[in-house]
Order: sequence, then C-alpha cells, then structure tokens
Amino acid sequence: MSYRKTLQACYLGFVTQAISANFAPLLFLTFRDTWGISLEQLALLPMVFFLTQILVDLAAARFADRIGYRTSVVSSQVLSALGLALLAFLPGWMAPFPGILLAVILYAAGSGLIEVLVSPIVEACPFENKAGMMSLLHSFYCWGSVAVILGSTLFFAAFGIGAWRILACLWALVPLYNTFNFLKCPIDRLVDDGSGMTMGQLFRLPLFWLLALLMVCSGASELAMAQWASAFTESALGVSKAVGDLAGPCLFAVLMGIARILYGKYSERTNLTVWMLVCGILCVACYLLSALAPSPLLGLAGCALCGFSVGIMWPGTLSISSRKCPRGGTAMFALLAFSGDVGGSVGPSLVGFVSGASGGDLRGGLLAGFIFPALLVLGLLFLLKGDRKS
Repeated sequence: MSYRKTLQACYLGFVTQAISANFAPLLFLTFRDTWGISLEQLALLPMVFFLTQILVDLAAARFADRIGYRTSVVSSQVLSALGLALLAFLPGWMAPFPGILLAVILYAAGSGLIEVLVSPIVEACPFENKAGMMSLLHSFYCWGSVAVILGSTLFFAAFGIGAWRILACLWALVPLYNTFNFLKCPIDRLVDDGSGMTMGQLFRLPLFWLLALLMVCSGASELAMAQWASAFTESALGVSKAVGDLAGPCLFAVLMGIARILYGKYSERTNLTVWMLVCGILCVACYLLSALAPSPLLGLAGCALCGFSVGIMWPGTLSISSRKCPRGGTAMFALLAFSGDVGGSVGPSLVGFVSGASGGDLRGGLLAGFIFPALLVLGLLFLLKGDRKS
C-alpha cells in the first residue's frame, strides 16, 4: 500500500480547510453591496464558522472512532464541496443572509472534521520523523491560504468581482476531487479498537490540561494576528484592501508555511519543545513590535514575522501530545482541535474588543494579544521542567 497517496490526500485536506476559512471573508463587502447585508450580520459569519468547527470537534471525539476514519474524512470533503458550491446559489434561492449562513455551516462542518481527522491519519501512517511530517502537513494550510487570497485577487482582477459565484464553484472542485483520493488511499487507525483513551480519562490526566492550554495559546497567537493583519496593514500604511491583503495575511501565511517546512526538514536535529519555546519568545517580541513600533513599516515587520513565529506552535503541540500520550487516540486529537479553535475564537475577539475600547486603535488590541504567546512560553517551561525531572 502506498501511504504517499494518503499523505497527498491529507495535504489537499488542509488546502480545503484553508479555502473554507479564507474565501468568504474576501466577499464581505460584495455581500453588503449586492444584498444590503449589514456589517454586523457579516461579522457573525466567522463566529458561526468557528462555533460550528468547535461543535464538530466535540462531536467527532465521540463518533469518529465508531463510524470509522474513512467514512468521516470522506464526509468532510463532501460537506466542504457542498458548502462552497451552495455559497454561489443559496443566496439567490432564499433570503441572502440565511442562504450564506447555511452554506458557511456546511463547509465549516467539513472543515471541523478535517481538523480532527487529518492529523491522526498522518500520525498513524508508518513514516519515520513523525514531528517533521506533521509540520510539513500543516504547512499546506498556509499554502492553501496564500493560494485562496492570491488566486482570488487575480481572478477578480481578470474577470471582475461579479464572477465570484464561478470562483466559489471552482474552489469547490478541490474537496470534490479529494473525496476520491480518500476513498482509495490506505488509512490506518491511530490506536487499536478499544485501546484509546476516553474523554473522561483524558480529563483526569493533568498533562492533558497543560497540552490543551498550549493549543488554546497556539490558536489564539496565530489567529489574533492573522485575522487582524489586513486591517492593521491598511490602517498603519494607508494602503488599499488588495494591497493590505497581500502585505498582511498573505505574507503572514507565507512565513508561517516557511517555518513549518524548515522544521519539517530539520526536526530530527532539534528538540521540539525547545524549538517551540524559542518561537514563543519570538512571538511575544513580534506582538510587542507590532503594537509599540514607532514606524508603520516596523509594525508591519512584526506582523509578518509573527507568521514565522507561530508556524510550529499548532503542529508542534500535536506532535508533543502524541509522543507524551500515545494512547490519546482520536478523542485527544479532537479535544486538542477544540482547544485550538477556542483559542482561535478568543484571540481575535480580545484584540477587537480592546481595540474598540481604545478608540479603534489596533495597536492597543495587539498589545493585549501578547498575553497568549506569553502563556505558551510559561506552559512550555513547565513542560521542559517535567521532562528534566523524568
């Protein structure tokens, strides 16, 4: 059996997740201008997206093992393809906002299943250097994000924003094609039937709560900066949205992907926990630089370098968890994905709330956001202390 096919399917799985997370936000102003949907309603869409992922994370912890990895991961691709395609049609078939909301819920459910299942599928493959493989796998989310932002920008420049429905259907072809990849590739279980830990057993394990804290901080550190990068770039440099998207979130994603590829290449020569600790300290510095730099260009540099600093956090925490808790199984990966999504919701919300309280100054919000990488550093120091004792 060729597990390389499994790996390729998982790569495209993360590209699908990137499409789901990044495509609709590019159309928010188009939705407002076309159907008169308010910005307050549009702000609900990312919240619904992450809330749906969180609920799917929790549900998958219970049913994924019973249904089976293959059925679950194929369902993730079908839901993603269906949601992206229906985004083009539902707003015309029913009231526009409920139509968009229903499409978002469908592909968010697919995205949640991808998040829970793809990492343990790769972890179960008989590859050496699992930490490096995990880092390389997660880099495809970054490259997918770059492809969506850059590809959509070029498509709209060539055909006009009015052709967005065609582009939605084109992006839906990615998970549709990948459905057949997952139907045919070999898929192993992470642990034997009945030998994986239950949610209750994990909750009684003190180490699990430390790992969950690391995931919350990883998700918050990444998305607090990523989701506000475009707005920060536009306000700090006074550039257009298109330039802001490319200089902000696109550059952030490129550097995050580079970090994951570099770790994937050199992982066997380094201590993962120490590498993450160094990246956590760099992330604290990036948040402080973005918030306190006297020059807008220095602030942008801090924003971009933050992408590099957070690159290893999410996949690194999964690899540490798998090594320290080998019987964690699907329940552990699902709960860790849940923790990461909670961080991904809390982080951007804190930045937005503090920025609003500061009179719309994003620097104040980013200054508050440094608490998440700082907590990650403290958690990693505690983990290293436990490693030395053992």
